[in-house]
Amino acid sequence: QVQLVESGVGLVQAGGSLIVSCAASGRVDSIVAMGWYRQAPGKQRDLVAKITRGDTTNYADSVKGRFIISRDGFWNTVDLQMNSLSPADTAVYYCRADIYRDGHWDAYWGQGTQVTVSS
Repeated sequence: QVQLVESGVGLVQAGGSLIVSCAASGRVDSIVAMGWYRQAPGKQRDLVAKITRGDTTNYADSVKGRFIISRDGFWNTVDLQMNSLSPADTAVYYCRADIYRDGHWDAYWGQGTQVTVSS
């Protein structure tokens, strides 16, 4: 199993910056990729950014050029640097770990952290 704990609950003004972090523990050796997702009220949970074991990254079009995902050497922490924030970025942000072990894929989620951007 993998445990994920997010940190960085934030209230920031439009145009500001914020970092949210995800700390992974447990069977981190089985993690293939980690990502940040977000869910606004009444909307589905969508991918924001993802980073793979090979450090390949991909971003939602809405955050390209503004957000940066990074990780430490071995999945201990995955950070999402968010810049030029707008009220449209307000959501609960969730960390997710994709694992592959014994021929099976699985996914683990953190509890979520609220990011609120005021206009």
